[in-house]
Amino acid sequence: MNPLKKSFIIKWFCFFVPALFLFVCSCSEPLKKTDIHKYYPLSRLSMEDYPAFTDDHGTKSLEKALRQSISYYGKISPETKFEFGDDIYDAVHIRQSLEHFLDFIMIEPSEEQLQAFLKKHYVVYTTVRELSDKDDKSDFSVMFTGYYEPSIEGSLIKDDIYCYPIYSRPSDLITVNLGRFSSKYKGDSSLSGRVNNRNELVPYYTRAEINSRAEFEKVAKPVVWLKSRIDRFFLEIQGSGRVILREGGVMRVQYNSKNGQPYRAIGKYLADKGEIQKEKMSMQAIRRWLEMHPDRIDDVLHYNPSFVFFHEGKGGPYGCLGVEVTPMRSIATDVSIFPKGALCFIETTIPTEEESVTENVLEWKEYAGFVLNQDTGGAIKGAGRADLFCGNGAYAEKVAGHMKQMGRLYFLVLKKAE
Repeated sequence: MNPLKKSFIIKWFCFFVPALFLFVCSCSEPLKKTDIHKYYPLSRLSMEDYPAFTDDHGTKSLEKALRQSISYYGKISPETKFEFGDDIYDAVHIRQSLEHFLDFIMIEPSEEQLQAFLKKHYVVYTTVRELSDKDDKSDFSVMFTGYYEPSIEGSLIKDDIYCYPIYSRPSDLITVNLGRFSSKYKGDSSLSGRVNNRNELVPYYTRAEINSRAEFEKVAKPVVWLKSRIDRFFLEIQGSGRVILREGGVMRVQYNSKNGQPYRAIGKYLADKGEIQKEKMSMQAIRRWLEMHPDRIDDVLHYNPSFVFFHEGKGGPYGCLGVEVTPMRSIATDVSIFPKGALCFIETTIPTEEESVTENVLEWKEYAGFVLNQDTGGAIKGAGRADLFCGNGAYAEKVAGHMKQMGRLYFLVLKKAE
């Protein structure tokens, strides 16, 4: 054979065979899990799988919470779409769902009537955690925590005692709605930052940086002054509170915005360091540890770079819908995946009311009832989390501080007319 021809054949073979191999492999590459099955955080239940609906917590509070969600749906565009699993409903239909349910509960039905009514008129969805490749069955469990409206001592005037400010929104804080730039960021995707001296948008200051900036008050006017930075930190976690003023009266302070830094739980930090045992972890245990270790407060609090800004408010507290939340009737969820304002049903456990006078929770009781999805929170992410608003006072603080209970969360929607 001609050496030149032989050389050409070898070169052709070396090029074509690998190229053909790559082409075949690319064509036959198996579909990814996400290509085969789209993940939905809600899954429709068949009627035989509906929970045993029950609620003995008072019609008045449920009526109030329902009317707040109805008010919200009356203010948004009627064409606004809400996803319940692979089903989509508009705002008009969700509002009708709430109104129809409200009309029914006003007759104070029996449990049998309630069950029959919901089976006949409502579709029920259960939450579903996103599965990993190792999971072989769906996980419908939800971890319930609680939050409340604390009462804190404060002053309108700074002095040596009241020296920890609750800051208002900084004038240099910029919030960017990413949905305006691309449809792939639709929903609640946003960034918070500031413009530096090179005219670049950069992340906003962390908690440690805010606390170390002596002139921060020039860009963020203090709303009120507190005695304790521990009180301020836990106020941020709760999102709103009542400040009992030294000058007399009560000021309601409410969430305004945050610095956009990631939320990190200091409870996990203390547990990982071996400072508090996981099984003994609670808001009360964390507070007690901080008070006993004043020289380490900054190290622990600065572990969480997220920082919340407030404003003075009237009424409330308010959730992310801009309506008042109702004790034991409003929950906070991840509203990037769950429909805002929707009717829900929960099953979990809470401390008995007698436990409010003790340091530790000794007894828990079953708790089931209807709630409305009216709030969100920095630590509430994914389908496996929900936060129950517990109100104000000793019992509310007890529940919020200790609650970390597993349960189930369901969403209800009026059936579409056939």
